[in-house]
Amino acid sequence: MDIRAPDVSYTAHISTLGYTSPMQYLIDASVYVFRAYYSMPDDMVDADGNPINALYGFARFLGDFIEQVNPEHVAVAFDESLTTSFRTSIYPEYKANREPAPAELKRQFGQCRRFVSALGLMNCADPLYEADDLIGTLVEHGRRAGRPSTIVSRDKDLTQLLMKDDVFWDFAGKGKLGYDHILDVFGVRPEQIADFLALAGDAVDNIPGVPGVGKKTASALLAHFGTLDDIYDNLDRIHEVAVRGAKTLGAKLDTHRDAAMLARQLTGIACDAPMDDPETNLRRSMPDLGAINALFDEANIGTALRRQAERVSDLSRY
Repeated sequence: MDIRAPDVSYTAHISTLGYTSPMQYLIDASVYVFRAYYSMPDDMVDADGNPINALYGFARFLGDFIEQVNPEHVAVAFDESLTTSFRTSIYPEYKANREPAPAELKRQFGQCRRFVSALGLMNCADPLYEADDLIGTLVEHGRRAGRPSTIVSRDKDLTQLLMKDDVFWDFAGKGKLGYDHILDVFGVRPEQIADFLALAGDAVDNIPGVPGVGKKTASALLAHFGTLDDIYDNLDRIHEVAVRGAKTLGAKLDTHRDAAMLARQLTGIACDAPMDDPETNLRRSMPDLGAINALFDEANIGTALRRQAERVSDLSRY
């Protein structure tokens, strides 16, 4: 199949600022489903003995989030597959180091998606685009609509999407970061994150980067030259950078130019994923309490989460 490589060249960073609408909230679902699965007791089961710990923990997280924030515009993005992303067509080893999710977790991912839809929230997933790309596309859409974004996640890759009025929020974790915090936390500016990962590599996603270039060297190179392209346009000046091995670093970068440019196609977030009527779908709608209770009946979930869903429904009326 001929797959068009999406635009991963930071389209999110060239939009016009001047926001006029309320904040939109974009939730990276997989992070919180996995956290619930591995942190909630595995003896939480339905009537047939199937684990429901991920569903329970994710539903509680999402209910807590809605009760605390009461957002008008919100979306929940899921990863559909580890093996069908456009990045795998570019580099087959992308994320190949990850074990497939166990069957009992895959089943609960489906239940979590049902819960998101029943709660009246935009539920998005795509076989070619990862959750990061769907979030990036919605960030860009929000900018065109005059809305800044709060990205709810623990995944540092998503910080590359931030501009001045955006927020990265590790909900129930390490708290919130704005654009100006990223340099202090990660050593590079948000718009340099993808270049940084292309140079230093990203073991979590099985992206090798440039051999011998670690995080400190990558940060120093980007602080000196600005972008990956500018680094490669100035290989004869690499010796100016105050890092160990600077005299031979230019030759090393030149040798591995193709690897760096390949990695950059993987580390950048696409902001042009196809999406049906995001402006309408981003607006939170009334929960379907009947569908929620039917799901909770199947999962043998008790009254606490049902009452929370009722409270969320009451919030949605106003």
